[in-house]
Amino acid sequence: MSFDATVRGDRLRIDEQPLTEVTFSGTGERDSVSRSRRVNLPDSVVAGHEYRDIEVIYRLATRLTDELPGRPPSGQRA
Repeated sequence: MSFDATVRGDRLRIDEQPLTEVTFSGTGERDSVSRSRRVNLPDSVVAGHEYRDIEVIYRLATRLTDELPGRPPSGQRA
């Protein structure tokens, strides 16, 4: 599964310091990635600061690997 988004803005004001977290829950081993590319917006924003002409390109992707509980590894039969 993957999710891609692009957000653009003329002005963005951060009133409170954000706390963010990305987690992948559920059963099974997985390969996951979450990353963003920012234009005119630092990785750590400052509360009360106004940012102009911003862009955030975000990608969230995850995939199950072959190893699931109760299922033999790929290439092996039960």
